[in-house]
Amino acid sequence: MNLNLADIKPVEIMPGLHGKLVHSEHMSMAFWEVEKGAIVPEHAHMNEQIMHVIEGEFQFTLDGDTKIYHPGDIVIIAPHKKHSGIALIPCRLLDVFSPVREEYR
Repeated sequence: MNLNLADIKPVEIMPGLHGKLVHSEHMSMAFWEVEKGAIVPEHAHMNEQIMHVIEGEFQFTLDGDTKIYHPGDIVIIAPHKKHSGIALIPCRLLDVFSPVREEYR
């Protein structure tokens, strides 16, 4: 299967968090456009996750440790670890999940 990101319709998963979602048999990718001030509430899930900041400044808390991430920064999030975030300015993020984030299908 071949896709082009420009052809994928974004979905607002939570207020201010717009994702273009791609799924394979074993993983999901989420290309996020995040509005300034958008909050990702603290949560955890069974999926392993890798977050990459493409643009912006994203304040992210992982297991109680809060840092501000900038373009090029990558965070590896183990399954079941609590995490949350807030966009300090408009952001573009890429999340990769394994296994598939079924709730995003």
